[in-house]
Amino acid sequence: MRSVRQEVAKAVVGQDAAVTGIVIGLLCRGHVLLEGVPGVAKTLLVRTLAAALELDTKRVQFTPDLMPGDVTGSLVYDAQTARFSFRGGPVFTNLLLADEINRTPPKTQASLLEAMEEKQVSVDGRPRPLPDPFVVAATQNPVEYEGTYPLPEAQLDRFLLKLTLPLPPREDEVEVLARHAAGFDPRDLGAAGVRPVATPEQLRLASAACRRVQVSREVLGYVVDVCRATRTSPSLSLGVSPRGATALLATSRAWAWLSGRDYVSPDDVKALARPTLRHRVQLRPEAELDGVSVDAVLDSVLGAVPVPR
Repeated sequence: MRSVRQEVAKAVVGQDAAVTGIVIGLLCRGHVLLEGVPGVAKTLLVRTLAAALELDTKRVQFTPDLMPGDVTGSLVYDAQTARFSFRGGPVFTNLLLADEINRTPPKTQASLLEAMEEKQVSVDGRPRPLPDPFVVAATQNPVEYEGTYPLPEAQLDRFLLKLTLPLPPREDEVEVLARHAAGFDPRDLGAAGVRPVATPEQLRLASAACRRVQVSREVLGYVVDVCRATRTSPSLSLGVSPRGATALLATSRAWAWLSGRDYVSPDDVKALARPTLRHRVQLRPEAELDGVSVDAVLDSVLGAVPVPR
């Protein structure tokens, strides 16, 4: 993990939490939603991480006129053979960058649902498996709502993590400008010195190691109690489903493995609760009017649920 961070740091200043989150998504074979204002290096971060892990990556700019076939692929008529042949879309890759996913209509957003859940695409009644690993890293802009289509709860639940990328502190922003002044080109990662430090095979072995991390019955109960507490929170109209509980278990295991342990502690659960659960709950309108944030509600839930000893 340290070597991956060092490679990403050659192109991206800061954003260590987002780097760790995407790595956890790859280890768990889960999809990641990146939210941040324009210009905080969401796209550059995904491209750099793919280069550091030697993963095939493709980018789709989601626009209002994008069609489902533009993402999944479609049947194309071949005049020479007088037959239709399947031409795969950009979804056939290891790391799909879905840029500004909330700018495309629900019909096109839904074209990703089967790929995200089943790791396959069905065209003309025939399922076509996607490469392994297959992870969607989708970006969205939290401040611009005109011309956007908010992701429905069913699709949000397909994302393992929702990561927020904040504006950088002054020192990091000065470093960004210094790099650009020295000739840094974000479109040329090779010139920035980004090199592969891990292979897809090593990533598969790491994923298998994460699944072997031990979880005690008490910690399993703690994960369930945290998720159940969101369903009775007075500030939330929608709590975490059992799928959210399994997601929190998976991300906690990956974090424990990255921390060099073969068991999950309650602190691992606490560390991953916000990014794993924040997009799976829904605030009540009155709580939104009072300025309450989802993260603040999750913090209060974590503070109220007894921690196993």
